[in-house]
Amino acid sequence: LLAGHPDGLAMTDMEKLGLPTASLYRMLVTLSELGYIIRDGSDRYRLGRKLLALAYRSIDESSLIETALGPMRDLRDRTGETVMLGVLYGDEGVVIESVKSNRAVCVSVRIGHHYPLHTAAPAKAMLAFLPEPERRAILGRLVYTRFTETTLSGAKELEHELAGIRETGIAYDLGEELRELRCAGSPVLNAKGYPVAAVWIGGPESRLDQSTLRQYGAMVRNLSLIHISE
Repeated sequence: LLAGHPDGLAMTDMEKLGLPTASLYRMLVTLSELGYIIRDGSDRYRLGRKLLALAYRSIDESSLIETALGPMRDLRDRTGETVMLGVLYGDEGVVIESVKSNRAVCVSVRIGHHYPLHTAAPAKAMLAFLPEPERRAILGRLVYTRFTETTLSGAKELEHELAGIRETGIAYDLGEELRELRCAGSPVLNAKGYPVAAVWIGGPESRLDQSTLRQYGAMVRNLSLIHISE
């Protein structure tokens, strides 16, 4: 039930399960304590990172992840930086695979990690290529939390950046959530041009200056990975 409602459900919304209220409450408490679901400040429940991580790890060999790993490792070896794969999940993004850099100082992200849609390069890469009605609906729901001085301030500013991403096929995160982090990403498009995922590279600002980041962004965009039909 929760898997079908990425934005979460209140306990009263789960009466359709037909479970006794006391039993439902005990299940929710147990699952929350174990990290499989999350209870937010408004008393709504949604799937937690721990359950998402288990689900993504169970995808079979014909999956997007299996297809993506080869190009991701190649890009990691060519750049020395961490390469990640993610998808949209409601009004957030989720990391579903990561090929970690071998450098002493590098980006390290957990499978199942959630990221904001208005700051992250992969999120912007996917948003840019969504059908307009779907994109506008998401942009209208987002909370534009300001993390740093470079964080985009609202839907109008984000939509302007997305228009540029549609032209270049590359999205950037220029310290928009963490000041020292730089990322460049591109969408994974299916045969109909729908963004089913995004692949991106991330590293510290000290190594990814503007010139290097744009060079690596072009490498991400040019991977055959972005033409996968899934």
